[in-house]
Amino acid sequence: MEKIAVYPGTFDPLTLGHFDLLRRSASLFDKVIVVVAGVSIKATGMFDLHARMAMIRESVDEAGMKNVEIDRLDCLLVDYCRRNRIGVVVRGLRVYSDFEYEFQMALTNRKLDPEIETLFMMPNENYSYVTASTIREIARYGGDTRAFVPQPVQTYIEAHMRQHPEQHIRAGGGVGNTGAFDR
Repeated sequence: MEKIAVYPGTFDPLTLGHFDLLRRSASLFDKVIVVVAGVSIKATGMFDLHARMAMIRESVDEAGMKNVEIDRLDCLLVDYCRRNRIGVVVRGLRVYSDFEYEFQMALTNRKLDPEIETLFMMPNENYSYVTASTIREIARYGGDTRAFVPQPVQTYIEAHMRQHPEQHIRAGGGVGNTGAFDR
């Protein structure tokens, strides 16, 4: 029987920390399905669902990861797992503060379906401080995000900031085009 895991998240955007966990998960399982949340409770998101899925797909393809699929998550995670006969959920723990939230979610999922296990993984320590919200903030201030995201994601960030100059934040708190991506 094929061992399948699901890696859920909003991935707005996919970071090198996310990608590290994905790569390592793909080495442990026959198949890993990255499920991207269609609706984010994070009000300051940068990318829509289709862009997030596309940047993950391009990053996975560029890395040659043949056993990774990308899908949309538009229901409870346990319902998705039941429907697709998946018994393992992969979740990342960067810092201690992540544990409380992730532990609560794992226990809730276990209560909803005791057959689904949660596997907690820590990213490489080089990425343990990287968050998607930090990447969005760096981009909005015109900073260089290349050290924090896969190259396909960087391309999406640069295009997004060119197309949405109103999201640039100038020093001093004002919003406007910083010209950071006009090189």
